[in-house]
Amino acid sequence: MTDYRDYDLNENKNDRNEENASVSESERPIEETYVSETPVQEEPIYTNPEQTSAEESASPIVPTSVYSYGKPESKKKEPKKRRGMPFAAVISLVLVCALLFSGVGTAAGFWIASGLVSKNTSSNSSSGSTSGTNTSVSVPTPVVSGESLTANEVYQLACEQVVGIQVPITTTNIFGQTTSGAVAGSGFIISEDGYILTNYHVISDAAKYDYDINVMLHDGTTYKATLVGGEPDNDVAVIKIEANGLNAASIGDSSSMQVGQTVYAVGNPLGELDYSMTSGIVSALDRVIATDSSTSINMFQVDTAINSGNSGGPVYDAAGRVIGIVTAKYSESGVEGLGFAIPINDAMDIAKQLMDQGYVSGKAYLGIGVQDIDSRYAQYYNIPMGAYVASVEEGSCAEKAGLTAGDVITAVNDTEVTSSSELKTALKDYNAGDTVKLTVYRSGKSSEVSVTLDEYVLQQNNTQPSGNG
Repeated sequence: MTDYRDYDLNENKNDRNEENASVSESERPIEETYVSETPVQEEPIYTNPEQTSAEESASPIVPTSVYSYGKPESKKKEPKKRRGMPFAAVISLVLVCALLFSGVGTAAGFWIASGLVSKNTSSNSSSGSTSGTNTSVSVPTPVVSGESLTANEVYQLACEQVVGIQVPITTTNIFGQTTSGAVAGSGFIISEDGYILTNYHVISDAAKYDYDINVMLHDGTTYKATLVGGEPDNDVAVIKIEANGLNAASIGDSSSMQVGQTVYAVGNPLGELDYSMTSGIVSALDRVIATDSSTSINMFQVDTAINSGNSGGPVYDAAGRVIGIVTAKYSESGVEGLGFAIPINDAMDIAKQLMDQGYVSGKAYLGIGVQDIDSRYAQYYNIPMGAYVASVEEGSCAEKAGLTAGDVITAVNDTEVTSSSELKTALKDYNAGDTVKLTVYRSGKSSEVSVTLDEYVLQQNNTQPSGNG
């Protein structure tokens, strides 16, 4: 039996430190800086562990000692728009939470647990799916006017609307050996013709490295999905399967949520206990949750039991309407019942743009690759702490403004910058087309440079990892 477990972030850091020990400073990956005016699963926002430097992992604004992340096992088999509440009114609780995708030791692990695959085994070569007759389920219609469905009726709806998602991954270690594993999560159908909403961190490896995305329905039917678009800074992604006549989820209104109302979460915890349902209440609204050192998302809090593999699954209200996407949980020994979900209004605003154009418009893009400066290096050479410009993209706004490799960015307008993550966070307050003033240290002198920001478009399906992250 494959061992499924969460990984402690400190353990991850040790692993990364060992990996990075054999990599010279010049060979470390460079993070591509882009931004969104909104504050995001997993990577990156969820940076691939092999691409994350030890210094970044130890960023001082991440309290790493008490949080854990789920990640694929490394064994051989291995919009700015919120709920109508202005940002100033948002409760400024900033937590770093465990992202809820599940890493499994074998690519088959996600499908085997329930035995559902055995129901349909005939292959459809043209669509990449496994075809078969859907299991008959009596599906109630979501009610209105404050009426409620029973928990079992909500579950019957979920069985028709929730999907399992698996991304088989293949990596090569420092010895040239190929290892395989998988990332597993959840999603839910938002259109009759096969559009599915999930978290970006569930499919981020597929977006970056062109891995397959496998989708399983409740009756065991499986499909190869295509990535429609992803928005890492808000942890939202849309994928699509070639199918028609599906039961699309009824989308609720997250702006009308109230603390104390009953909610249900349905997903695939641990990547193998598919179609598990848990219940609870809305515990709090408007929590600003930090999923890494430079990414924060507005979420609502629930006490529903959620675990790795639940990521991307729906949160239902008592009327069977989806009001959120399960995304993260607070993970510390002795702490339970602190789960977080993205409000469905925010997620659907992004999903519509992804479905229409494949990306979220208006995100600012600087066009540089940046690295952190080691404090000892800065002290020895008497240079300021900041975001070190390691590369400048040809034709970018940064090049047009005169930025060059070797510059150190120490401020954006009046916001001080002492690291690459702080630069990324500072730029999120601006849109494409905005002009910002950068304070740049070069050759012993500091000067100000005006830059009119470009628009960022997520680059998907890179078959090889990029040095810019």
